[in-house]
Amino acid sequence: MRSDNAKKGVPTAPNRSLFYALGYTREELDRPLIGVVCSYNEIVPGHMNLDKIAEAVKAGIRAAGGTPIEFPAIAVCDGIAMGHTGMKYSLVTRDLIADSTEAMAMAHQFDGLVMIPNCDKNVPGLLMAAARVNIPTVFCSGGPMLAGKLSDGRRTCLSHMFEAVGSYYAGKLDDAGLEEYENCACPTCGSCSGMYTANSMNCLTEAIGMGLRGNGTIPAVWSARLRLAKHAGMQIMELVKRDIKPRDIMTPAAFHNAETVDMALGCSTNTMLHLPAIAHECGIALDLDLSNEISSKTPNLCHLAPAGDTYMEDLEQAGGVYAVMKELTKKNLLDTSVMTCTGKTLEENLAGVVNRDPELIRPIEQPYSQDGGIAVLKGNLAPEGCVVKRSAVAAEMMTHTGPARVFDSEDEAIAAIYDGKIKSGDVVVIRYEGPKGGPGMREMLNPTSAIAGMGLDKEVALITDGRFSGATRGASIGHVCPEAAQGGVIALVEEGDKIAIDIPHCQIELLVDEDTLAQRRAKWICPEPKIKTGYLARYAKMVTSAAKGAVLE
Repeated sequence: MRSDNAKKGVPTAPNRSLFYALGYTREELDRPLIGVVCSYNEIVPGHMNLDKIAEAVKAGIRAAGGTPIEFPAIAVCDGIAMGHTGMKYSLVTRDLIADSTEAMAMAHQFDGLVMIPNCDKNVPGLLMAAARVNIPTVFCSGGPMLAGKLSDGRRTCLSHMFEAVGSYYAGKLDDAGLEEYENCACPTCGSCSGMYTANSMNCLTEAIGMGLRGNGTIPAVWSARLRLAKHAGMQIMELVKRDIKPRDIMTPAAFHNAETVDMALGCSTNTMLHLPAIAHECGIALDLDLSNEISSKTPNLCHLAPAGDTYMEDLEQAGGVYAVMKELTKKNLLDTSVMTCTGKTLEENLAGVVNRDPELIRPIEQPYSQDGGIAVLKGNLAPEGCVVKRSAVAAEMMTHTGPARVFDSEDEAIAAIYDGKIKSGDVVVIRYEGPKGGPGMREMLNPTSAIAGMGLDKEVALITDGRFSGATRGASIGHVCPEAAQGGVIALVEEGDKIAIDIPHCQIELLVDEDTLAQRRAKWICPEPKIKTGYLARYAKMVTSAAKGAVLE
């Protein structure tokens, strides 16, 4: 066993004495030592139940003959961090999580790992760590939140809550209405109830083969989640026995499967940051151009919130991620020969799977659209690409040309939106919010939700070198590369310039001639870094572009 390096033989007698100080017995040390990476904390609603998940995982490990040893991973609540300096610290935690988990796993020579994440950066951070350490690993997330319900019977969720703020500023909602949303939008623990980033990544953990069936969809408050956790604990012992490692599972074919499922589900645009970063840790290059190639072949089968009015609990009852994958196999869109953490191939996993709700998971012959849920746009404004959640864009905004309204920070933009200064037809440009320029590439759910809440989501586009929450809907185009802080063309846009967006043809153009842009570039001076000390300053120096997954070099 790998753990023998820390517990067997005369030279490790001091090590054993420290295990005994922890209360472990010789019998426990004779078994495989399984690290249980638990992201429990008291500030993230999606993580407040993870102590219960961890106990269930540990019970499963013990039942299967292993010794569980728990240690923590951090997590940020993107919703609580939204709209202020705290959001600069969200994406950057992905690397802190990966680094610290790698350190713990290597320092203590575990034989296997069970990862217990749930929310946005926590899932990809732990997947990155799993790829780096490359010892047998299985994931068991904390599960999604249930949808809320308003007094009139309408179901609701966090994206509605943010849009309610825009409605309030537009005079469409009073104090009592806003308070009702506050009290109803998030009724239970769990990752927020739509196909936002957390649930997108937990579903893709199934699709890539690192999580058991139901990992992305079984609600946090259902007892089935605890049973899943026990099975995850049991399954890690099988993976250790057979020496099935993350890089045996996360192959190029598995990443292509994940991107295909991403397009079918209509996942968050943040997956376009996280999948390349995870692939990078596996030694695999996942190019943005591949996304459009996969999207062109992959029908969009689901419209969960914010694209529609259904939620994660509905997807679970319809058959979950496996039912979506089963539909995709009807046109041979997945490589079903890949190995998964079940110890079986994807083909074996999908045997007997049924789509129980063809209204929620459209049959592949009757999709919402023939193209996938995400599009990568290119043009002179974004020569390296930018991304949009196509499945959440109204038909009216699939093509749009309008005047640029330019802001050098999210804060300036949100103030203008709340003040009613954004008009129908405008293209809001928010720059210097990229990985380097932010630094930290803030999510911009506040401005996009304000635009939607004011009823302008079918009339106004938003373009940024920052990124969006999975809860964002409308013509919200993020990850513009190169970013403004790197001298990208987005830094040269001036108030009133016309910008043309063509989502069906994956194009985005700043309608300014090259001579004018050359004159502007000659005058451009990169602004001073917004933050010059601490972790964010180090991050800004090391981070690559969003087109590469914002990995550190």
